[in-house]
Parts: sequence; C-alpha cells; structure tokens
Amino acid sequence: MQAAPTLPSDISENVFQKLVPGVLLTGAVAGLSIWLAQLGWLQSRGISALTLAIVLGMLAGNTFYAPMAQTAAPGVQFSKARLLRLGIVLYGLRLTFQDIGNVGWSGVAIDALVLCSTFGLACFMGTRVFGLDRDTAMLIGAGSSICGAAAVMAAEPVLRARAEQVMVAVATVVVFGTLAMFLYPVLWRLILQHQLVPMSEQAFGIFTGSTIHEVAQVVAAGRAVSEHAGDTAVIAKMVRVMMLAPFLLLLSAWIARHRGAERASGARAGRVVIPWFALGFVAVAGLNSLALLPTAVVHAVTDIDTALLAMAMAGLGLTTHVSAIRKAGVRPLALAAVLFAWLVGGGLLINLGVTALLG
Repeated sequence: MQAAPTLPSDISENVFQKLVPGVLLTGAVAGLSIWLAQLGWLQSRGISALTLAIVLGMLAGNTFYAPMAQTAAPGVQFSKARLLRLGIVLYGLRLTFQDIGNVGWSGVAIDALVLCSTFGLACFMGTRVFGLDRDTAMLIGAGSSICGAAAVMAAEPVLRARAEQVMVAVATVVVFGTLAMFLYPVLWRLILQHQLVPMSEQAFGIFTGSTIHEVAQVVAAGRAVSEHAGDTAVIAKMVRVMMLAPFLLLLSAWIARHRGAERASGARAGRVVIPWFALGFVAVAGLNSLALLPTAVVHAVTDIDTALLAMAMAGLGLTTHVSAIRKAGVRPLALAAVLFAWLVGGGLLINLGVTALLG
C-alpha cells in the first residue's frame, strides 16, 4: 500500500518541532541577560542586555552547547536570522521623526558626517592598512559609526558575513564603547576646568550621542555629565540610529555594484538587494511619530523587541568559537582603536565645526 502524502500541516508541525529546542535555548539566555542587565551595578555601567546575551551565549557556545548543537541548530539559526530582522523592524518604536527637530539640522549634519567619515575610514584602514577582509572591516565600521552591536547584526544579512566576523566586530564595540563611558565624563570635566573648547552641556550631549557606540553606553556617559546632557545625548543617538536604514540600502547597492560575477545577498550579480527589514524599521518609526499607539503598548512592544534582539545576540554567541576569534588576531582591535580615536578627536572637530557653521 502506498503511503499517504505528507500534508502541508504535517510539514509545518515538523519544522516547528525542529525550531523549539534552539529557540528555547536562545530565549533562556536572553531572559537571563535581561534580568542581569537590570542589576544596579551593570546598569550604572551601561552594560546592556544585548551585550550580556552575546557574552553568555558565547560562554555557553564554548562549553556545554556542543553536545546539543545538532538538535538546537535550526532554532538557534532562526533566532539569529529571522528574529533579528523582526527585532530591527520593531527597533523603530524607540524613536520618532520629531527627534530630528529636538537636535536641529546641525545635529543631523553632525551625525551624518560622523557616520560617513567613520565608516569610510574603517573600509580604507581595515583593508589597506590592517589587511582585514572587507566584510570584517565593514562590520567594525558599522558598529563604530552607527549603533554598536545592533548595527553589526543588521549589516550581517546584507554582507552575508560569517559568525566569527560578526562576533569580532561586536567585541570591538563592547571594548571601546565601555572605554568611552568612562572617558567622556572625564573629558567634560577637563573642558570645564581648562576651557579647552567652547561647549555647553547640550553641545557636549550631542557630541556624546554622535560618537559613542551603543545606546546604553550613551545613556551612561551622558547622565554622568548631567541630566540635560544625557537627554540630549540620547536624542542625538536616536537620530543616528535612524540613519541605519538608508545606510543598509546604500551598502546593499554598493555590494551589488562591486561584486561583479559574485552573488550579492543571494541575488544575481549587479542586482540591488533591498533589506526589507530596514524599510520596516523606517515605517515603524513613522508610525510611532504619529503617536497613534498608547504609551503602554509602545513600552510593551519595546520590551518584546529587546527580548527578540537578545535572542538574536544569544544565537550569535552560541555559534561563535573562541578559536575563530583568536585566529582574527589583534588587527580588528587595532582598527577599532583607530576608529575610536577618530570618534573622539575627529568627532569633536566635526561637532565644533558644524556648530560654528550652522549654530
């Protein structure tokens, strides 16, 4: 007797069962990370749930994960890819188009110049001076120039980068973003004491938001100066985050143009692959700008978004091996150090110059 054909519902149920172990594992790591991030000591140092999720995921991935890797792999990959895209879309609820008005066109110009100059420097120095592959240089540049780990993860599907490349880039964000949290308040005190440059608290807040890597790190550094500087820093940072979508579109177009006969993000050579999740990010930010959603709903969805992004980070950590990072050597850190120096020094010059021109 011939076996009955498999029904679509059976296929869906089988796929769902394959995803469950890995999704539960990344969910557990994400839940622990979110809980730890609420502890006072970690919170005061700007260590976010996303950073913790990567670290914990990596610890698990290099210890007890190996025996369960075959069973959990589909769910971990699902978290790392699909949940990441959904998380980037919902990230748009963290900002509004009105944020642009709060920092003025000078703030927008500063963010744009910092982003373009830092990413361009990363591509040039990374490949020409430090001999890194293009994808690693671009990932480090994206993390330094836009919004840290979230930008690295958002660029990963466009570049089709490997897990170890992504992890190395995220590690540079953690190292130098953490350093910035302690350096910027000291820099502000030096500016006040010695009148090094003419900057108000608001101007220093824009400088902070336009040059520090992660949102959580911006909050910590800005609030260490003053509440007003902290609020301005967050707004400047969120405007910079909003530039993620056009950045991804331009990056996709550049890759499609320069890969020649190679495939770009799964499409035919020369064809621009639109990262639809980036457009979704802008659409959600636009919806949030209309203030149609109740505040409670926005907060609830933002919490869900944090969980989704933490699960994606956990998936990345679980699939990253220490040996791969060791193989990368000190060159990625050297590139990130150069970019950090540019963000502090060059970023300060950009802030002062644009402010002098536009007010």
